[in-house]
Amino acid sequence: MKDYLIKRDQLLKDHAVDLKVGLDSTQKVANQRARYGRNELSPPVRESLLKKIGHTLKDVATIILLLAAIISFTTAYLEGSGEIVEGILIIGIVIINSVLSILQEGKAEKALAALQALNQASTKVLRAGKVETISSADVVVGDILYLENGVKIPADARLLETTDLQVEEASLTGESLPIEKNADTDFTHEVELADRSNMVYSGTTIVNGSALALVTAVGDQTELGQIASLLNSEQKQLTPLQIKLKQLGRQISIFAVVAALIVMVIGLLQGLAFMQTFMIAVSLAVAVVPETLPVIVTMTLAVGVRKMAARQAIIRRLPAVETLGTTSVIASDKTGTLTQNKMTVQKIWVSADNEISNLDVDYKANENARSLLVMAGLASNVHYDQDDNQALGLPTEVALVAATERIAKLSQLQASYPRIAEIPFNSTRKRMTTVQKMPNGTYMAITKGAIDVLKPLITEGDLKRAEEVTASFAKSALRVIAVTVKYFDELPAGELTEQFLEQDLKLIGLFGMIDPPRPESKQAVAEARQAGIKTVMITGDHVLTASAIAKEIGILGEGDQALTGSQLREMSDATLTDNIQHYAVFARVTPADKIRIIKAWQANQAVVAMTGDGVNDAPALKAADVGIAMGLTGTDVAREAADIILADDNFASIVAAISQGRGSYDRVRRTINFLLSANVAEVLLILLVLAIGWGSPLLPIHILFINLVANGLPGFALSYEENDLTNMQKKPLPKHAKLFGQGLSQQIIGNALLFTSVSLVAFYLGTHVSFNGVTPSEMVGQSMTFLVLSVISIIHVFNIRSTRSILSDSYGSNPRLYQLAGLSILITAMLVTIEPIATAFHLVVLPWPYWLCALGLILLPTLIIEIVKIARRKNN
Repeated sequence: MKDYLIKRDQLLKDHAVDLKVGLDSTQKVANQRARYGRNELSPPVRESLLKKIGHTLKDVATIILLLAAIISFTTAYLEGSGEIVEGILIIGIVIINSVLSILQEGKAEKALAALQALNQASTKVLRAGKVETISSADVVVGDILYLENGVKIPADARLLETTDLQVEEASLTGESLPIEKNADTDFTHEVELADRSNMVYSGTTIVNGSALALVTAVGDQTELGQIASLLNSEQKQLTPLQIKLKQLGRQISIFAVVAALIVMVIGLLQGLAFMQTFMIAVSLAVAVVPETLPVIVTMTLAVGVRKMAARQAIIRRLPAVETLGTTSVIASDKTGTLTQNKMTVQKIWVSADNEISNLDVDYKANENARSLLVMAGLASNVHYDQDDNQALGLPTEVALVAATERIAKLSQLQASYPRIAEIPFNSTRKRMTTVQKMPNGTYMAITKGAIDVLKPLITEGDLKRAEEVTASFAKSALRVIAVTVKYFDELPAGELTEQFLEQDLKLIGLFGMIDPPRPESKQAVAEARQAGIKTVMITGDHVLTASAIAKEIGILGEGDQALTGSQLREMSDATLTDNIQHYAVFARVTPADKIRIIKAWQANQAVVAMTGDGVNDAPALKAADVGIAMGLTGTDVAREAADIILADDNFASIVAAISQGRGSYDRVRRTINFLLSANVAEVLLILLVLAIGWGSPLLPIHILFINLVANGLPGFALSYEENDLTNMQKKPLPKHAKLFGQGLSQQIIGNALLFTSVSLVAFYLGTHVSFNGVTPSEMVGQSMTFLVLSVISIIHVFNIRSTRSILSDSYGSNPRLYQLAGLSILITAMLVTIEPIATAFHLVVLPWPYWLCALGLILLPTLIIEIVKIARRKNN
């Protein structure tokens, strides 16, 4: 049976603990620790550096690169040529990519370490009849805790005695207000975690009162520990782009094997020597692999990281950049994420005027309203932290004081109306009374609380109207506080009692308050909707409060429904998955419920971004496709479990980050278009030339140079391209959308055929046509082909930037692109103009007539692509 269902006397008996003594011996403490463990969370399994490196080498494209390097080294050894430059270059690419990945992704998850940090304080316990201060980690089951205002609770415990106890549990349950606790409460059936008023839980904080409590769970057995186990068990899913790049790697590997076999068969059937055929197959294998793709993709995402950081979104894990760009559902926590996590007075009702005023819009500081505000401030226990310059106290009282200070400083009011007595709030009375001395020497007793509690004590004021106003406030999910007053000329003899102070009260007015939405939330939700992204609210708060906020900011629209945690737990996973799209608000949910909700959306092929700030959000942040934590108000646990941290806690920053994510995804697709157009052209060219019987148009070293320099350098600059301004007006891509969808495969094939055609002409000119007495040869043909295909590839980076004309983009739009493209052309030209360099790369210096032919062939593909762009723009 769960501890909150067991009566406290029975629990003391079960644990053999005397309320006046506590654990009575060192041996008993040791026995309890041996039986239940230390009050610490199990550390996570950390990956070694070698394991991290192993992960980076598991990528299929990386494996192909390593195989290509092995083949290159083997060929150099068998031929005895000593040419190992190719293999070294390939290995260098693999190393660079691995280092970048490890550095960008950072260390392994630290969420469990952050959870443990919550328990590193000290606490007071009763042992052998004496109160001792010990480390929270040394607390054991059976200890009796001494809990006071401001104390962080070190373990789960059953309350034994309470005095006006209130506990802040927002980080654990999502409940925005402190929870009233009472040791006398007994339960006969199971209730939600947030409703267990006779228990306190590890990691939460006492904000009012004091208590004695019997420890019932420590370490991993606490509610906090169970969240830790959820964090440990949830594995991050591969991002959509990672999945697609893996698929691309497999496709490339299959293509490479098939193409190499075809080359071997054709070559041997033509009577070529085995070694010559093998070398052509190696050339093709090198041509197939886009060596720089992994590095350029990593750089593209890294540039996205910097751009997002400028918009206050700090990326902790690199793949989250592109995942955010494909997000179709934002599952947002309410408290502190969509709302300000600060109770605020929104409306007041003044009894004397029977007038409701909106404190932010049409508030009128008439004399009766001023009196109401003054009394509310005077009857609140709030003090100011001078270091942080903020009010500290119960959220409702901080809100009342903030309203009061619209007309006067509280310190000045307190000086004018000094407090001489107080009857504090407790869970039985549910009201609070203070006695103030007035400037004229008389006195007033101010009582505040719920109207239904004060109603029997009120003899002056329109109670019927007050109940109507309370009902209207409640419909807007406002928490209602009533303020009453009693005046008297002299203090009675003896003690000031509630029987005297809280009789014949005059109703002054009502306050309606709520934790309001962030000002930017409504617009951000609307922008997300325009981009085809559904926003849902997942919160531990009450369904009425959650629904009111959700309606106000546009999450809960017509046809949408709200679902409570208890209703959700009655559903099977299949039922939840089938109906998940009908719900926009999930209220009173637990950390485990949040994970079920996220997985139900994921089962509907949604890419889910989860936002949150509390300990209770951490498992869901990890289970989501991308977890987004609040940087200012978020707990360490939430931040460490997340992929992205919002430095400004601004929900609107999520939408801006999604726009950047979409831009990064677009840039990755452009990179693939750019690289594969040349790679496919190389493969087609080799197969065609071999089939015709002309030999090999390119050597492996030539292909590697084209892939690394002609494609690689400009490809890096693609990472710095600006976003398409219309990308947030499009629907998100489906989770399993093909990487080559939306016409990308057709573009690559069309480009490759074009490049292959002009390269074939270039090889023919070099092998069959003589200029200036130069004898045509395979080496001249290879030099012509190398020059033409290299420069075509470089210029192609400008063709794929957009659907606009190549002439419409200015130098200032991406200076790096122009600089690196120019550098690539210069290096390429050097290889066929400077004889020592040409010789080193098995090329020849070309005379000027060949250059003129090459120039015409180089410009032809761009001219054709420009004509195609014009035709497409006219059709659209």
